[in-house]
Amino acid sequence: MSKSKFPSPHEIKTIPGTEGWERMYPYYYQFTTENKERAEYENSTFWFNDALHYPEPLHPFDVIWDEAWFLSLSQYCSKYFKIPPANGVDHRIINGNIYISPVGVADPNEIGARVPLFMERAGYYFENWNSLEEKWKKKMEDIIKELEAMKFDQLPDIEDLARVKRGDGISTGYELLSNYDRLIDLGIRCWQYHFEFLNLGYAAYVTFVDFCTKAFPDIPLQRITQMVGGIDVIMYRPDEELKKLAKLSIELKIDKDVGGSDNLDAVLAKLQKSEGGKKWIQAWDKAKYPWFYISTGTGWYHSDCCWNDDLNIPLNSMRIYIEKLQKGQSIDRPLEKVQADRERITKEYRGLLKTDEDRKTFDQLQGTAKLVFPYVENHLFFVEHWFHSIFWNKVRDVAAIMKSHGIIKDIEDIWFMQRGEIKEALWDLVTAWASVVKPYGAIHWPKEIEWRKGVFKKFKEWKAPEALGTPPEVVTEPFTIVLWGVTNESLRGWLKLREIGDPDKVTEITGFAASPGVAEGIARVCRSVQEINSLKDGEILVSPTTSPSWAPVFQKIKACVTDVGGIMSHAAIVCREYGMPAVVGTGQSTKIIKTGMKIRVNGDTGRIDILR
Repeated sequence: MSKSKFPSPHEIKTIPGTEGWERMYPYYYQFTTENKERAEYENSTFWFNDALHYPEPLHPFDVIWDEAWFLSLSQYCSKYFKIPPANGVDHRIINGNIYISPVGVADPNEIGARVPLFMERAGYYFENWNSLEEKWKKKMEDIIKELEAMKFDQLPDIEDLARVKRGDGISTGYELLSNYDRLIDLGIRCWQYHFEFLNLGYAAYVTFVDFCTKAFPDIPLQRITQMVGGIDVIMYRPDEELKKLAKLSIELKIDKDVGGSDNLDAVLAKLQKSEGGKKWIQAWDKAKYPWFYISTGTGWYHSDCCWNDDLNIPLNSMRIYIEKLQKGQSIDRPLEKVQADRERITKEYRGLLKTDEDRKTFDQLQGTAKLVFPYVENHLFFVEHWFHSIFWNKVRDVAAIMKSHGIIKDIEDIWFMQRGEIKEALWDLVTAWASVVKPYGAIHWPKEIEWRKGVFKKFKEWKAPEALGTPPEVVTEPFTIVLWGVTNESLRGWLKLREIGDPDKVTEITGFAASPGVAEGIARVCRSVQEINSLKDGEILVSPTTSPSWAPVFQKIKACVTDVGGIMSHAAIVCREYGMPAVVGTGQSTKIIKTGMKIRVNGDTGRIDILR
């Protein structure tokens, strides 16, 4: 296989010792040569590693969210709103790594036929955006309340007499099966809501980008993004709550007590001794719901705990703000500057338009992009953070029951099972409980899970190719460009790095110019919240992607570099709001840049120089 091209999906060899790994994942996710038609389609299609959402291999259960958005995104493109150039995204899996391929609409006649359908359907949403979005928030709050209320109790030796006298007519075992079905259904339904507005949000943004790039051929993409920036969104609220708590500690003159320990129990014990301390504790407790349901990662992995799972995490993040305030420094986002830049840039480019009609179109498209922008970030809090954080722990409640019956040895073993396999295992468990016999799963699953753990360890050691198949001559699919950052330029950059081979020989990396400015400093490679804690003032963050819960470290860093993402990725948006340089979608920055290296990040050109 040449390093100057990406491998065919059917050229990937099985990792020795993982033979049979395919049974860990849904059959329809497999690349296959068994069927000629499917094999030809897979070989002729360009697939790229969705490291934006999954920088690490997925456990079998964690594929649930990929299945959910496989359906949801695609249905809203092809069946619901009829987005003219897009049908959705196809998915495959290799060694636990997700590969995707946007399914475009090639026939100009079909695109034309879909336009009036899209205008009618999407137009209704754009015209009624605010009221429909309020309805969406209510749906999400209701589904989260339903999730929170779910209970998974251990199966009793004998049913409670009250159940008999009420004439319930159903058993605790049946309720376990029914509740598990409902738990999974709530997860899938949550993701139905997730994409109700999201595709339209991106579509409005892409339409504005398309107009600007045609009207102003030399305009950098980041200038377009700056014209819709400076809008406050819910996604920043958890971080704002920490800032408020930090400011309150200064105001109450208890900042030394709050910031003096990295252990919350020790802090609370001190604070209980004063009226100011008690007042601060009340504010802390009030902030926890719902704002501390913010994941320490992207929220896509079961291992991404939230602040409410470990309250020492937000405490330690808040200490960064307290230290800044004690030095008399500002901890507020430069919102006014970002808004001023937005107005200035908008006025400059609008002034270049020649006709009233073009200016009217520009105003409408920019207005729509600004209208939909908050949702593009806000949905993350409701879905990937608040809902997911509660969902993972409900699955652990199910796992506790399975462990008590010997189906699994440890609660965390459940993630090595597919959601459908868990349902089968629960049937085995419940029927054995009812029959007072030993479930077969207690014999089968511990051995199978032990094997899967070994396979998964090898998956994590494997270096997944950035892409598979032959790249298109021109990448035109808009979501691929603005969200994932996959363009012809980025693909050339990936191939160039493959040709060089040795990471130590690379002196220059290119990616998306996501947020303007130039910064030079020491790199700190971070892949988790634990590594984030080691960041020092003035360093440059280099990571696969970023998490909203990392926001406090943006007070420390000079610039940000990520492996994945386009101009509408979370990292790009946050860096623009914080007014710091960023380059995203670099492909392999975390594999090439090492902690301690001196680098220069040019957020105007998308270039990173390694200053060896």
